[in-house]
Amino acid sequence: MEYFFGLLVLIVIIFVMMGVTVVQQGFVYTIERFGRFTHAAQPGLTIIIPFFDRVGRKVNVMEQVLDIPGQEIITKDNAMVGVDAVVFFQVLDAAKAAYEVSDLYVAIMQITTTNLRTVMGSMDLDETLSKRDDINGRLLSVVDHATSPWGVKITRVEVKDIRPPADISNAMARQMKAEREKRAQILEAEGMRAAEILRAEGEKQGAILQAEGRKEAAFRDAEAREREAEAEAKATVMVSESIASSGTQALNYFIAQKYTEAISQFATSPNAKTILFPVEATQLIGTLGGIGELTKAVLADQEKR
Repeated sequence: MEYFFGLLVLIVIIFVMMGVTVVQQGFVYTIERFGRFTHAAQPGLTIIIPFFDRVGRKVNVMEQVLDIPGQEIITKDNAMVGVDAVVFFQVLDAAKAAYEVSDLYVAIMQITTTNLRTVMGSMDLDETLSKRDDINGRLLSVVDHATSPWGVKITRVEVKDIRPPADISNAMARQMKAEREKRAQILEAEGMRAAEILRAEGEKQGAILQAEGRKEAAFRDAEAREREAEAEAKATVMVSESIASSGTQALNYFIAQKYTEAISQFATSPNAKTILFPVEATQLIGTLGGIGELTKAVLADQEKR
């Protein structure tokens, strides 16, 4: 009796242990009863009925990356390009991912490849090389809509590499080189033009300043001559008045003064060793005598005053 009771306890323990299932984090297990899906077991401890229930599929609900093999695609302008892509997806409904499609990974790969050919085949080569963001966006929209019945969310579709043919690559390299040389020549020509413009502006400003300087100098010279003429006129007036008031004595005085200054210029000349007087000495003495008479007359007038 005790042996039977012990055997029964052992069977119960084994039965309970068979019904305990631990679901790993990041996974969802589908539970089937007699082959029919009943519910999805979330991460943690789950109790099932042994021999009646069983774990059907272990579905990964973490975000996953699926590498799309390289494809040879013909573009709209009949250029053959090689394309590699990757798809990022996450399972949101484990039951649909397990039972709505037979092989989820193959299905996602095939539908992505098909739509990649469709999207890039409707574009020119230049567009495929320059509009990767547009390609990624169109692929994401189409593939996500196609996989939504499977309980899958496509988070990103990225085109990794686009490989044009070798001859087209060489032509593009030559085109890029020619374009860069063209831009360099344009920049050089613009630099030379700017330098010539600056040089011409500098010469223009220099000519303007020189003209203004000559104008100012001419104005100053004219002003100086005008003042000198005014001074000469005043001096002439004063001399004329003096002659008119003093008679020939003042005239003799001025003539003698100029005559004496002329003689002194001969005396101070560094090259003159011999001085010849073109006039008679008595004339000079007479003139000096006139100066003396004029001086006496002036002094006499001052004493009377």
